[in-house]
Amino acid sequence: VLKGSAAFAINSTVDDLGRFARELLAPTLVSNVTLAEARTVQFPGVSGIVPGVGRFDPCDWGLGFERNAGKPGHWTGTVVSRDAYGHFGGSGTFLIVDPERECAVVCLTKRDFGPWAMGVWPPFLDAALTEIGARA
Repeated sequence: VLKGSAAFAINSTVDDLGRFARELLAPTLVSNVTLAEARTVQFPGVSGIVPGVGRFDPCDWGLGFERNAGKPGHWTGTVVSRDAYGHFGGSGTFLIVDPERECAVVCLTKRDFGPWAMGVWPPFLDAALTEIGARA
């Protein structure tokens, strides 16, 4: 747990994260320029570690959004588009936005992030995005 993090001990609901996801898909409060900058890789090609997941080369990030989606061994699985972006938290929660599919997936849990997530999240996201794609 990152007790020094600005997000430490923050709680939310699926409804709140759903509203946030809708805003990221079709901005009404955030300008398109600001959102584009937040999604844009800020330091391309820098390698690094996603805590609890592993090392990636590159380990791309926007301004707060992780941009490693779709890489082998990544928490977002293998079906998500390369333009997807998101974040996960220590409380076992994640949000991934896939602009190519025009959808987002939100997951809230009360179980701290750990090795269990890497066994559950990738197949869950692959199944959810496959289902969404099949319905489109």
